[in-house]
Amino acid sequence: MDISGKTFTAMSDHTSSQSYGLYVLMGLILFQGLSGIFGGIALVADPTGELLQMPVSMLDGSPFEDFLVPGIILLIILGIFPSVVFYGLWKRRSWAWLGSLLVSAALIIWIGVEIWMVGYHPEPPLQLAYGALGLILMGLIFLPSVRNNSIGY
Repeated sequence: MDISGKTFTAMSDHTSSQSYGLYVLMGLILFQGLSGIFGGIALVADPTGELLQMPVSMLDGSPFEDFLVPGIILLIILGIFPSVVFYGLWKRRSWAWLGSLLVSAALIIWIGVEIWMVGYHPEPPLQLAYGALGLILMGLIFLPSVRNNSIGY
C-alpha cells in the first residue's frame, strides 16, 4: 500500500511538472487577452488616445489619423482571439495549440509593424514588454510538454 501511494505521488508530480509550462502559457495568453481587450476598448472609445495618455502624434508616419483602426485590430486580434484561445487551452481543445501559435505570431508581428511604422518608444517600455511576451509565448508553445498537454491527448 505504501509503494502504490509513492507511485501515485510520483506520477502526480510528473504530471504537474509537465503541465507547468502549459499553465504558464495559459496565464500569459489570458493576460494578453485581457490587456488587448482593455487597450482595444479604450482606443475605440477614445480614438484620440487621451484615455490611455497616448498622443495622436505617436501615429505620425503611419497610415492612421487616429487610434480607431489600431484599437479595433487590438481588440479583436490581440484581445478577443487570445481569450478564445485561453478557453481552448483550458478545455484542451485540439485547435488550441495552433491558436496559441497564432496569438504569439500576431503579437510579434504587431510589435514589429508598430516599431516599423511609428518607431520605438522606450517610455513606457510597452513595446519591449509585449515584444518579449510574444517571444516567451513562442518559446513556451514549442516545449514538448506544452504541445503534448495542450492538444487534449
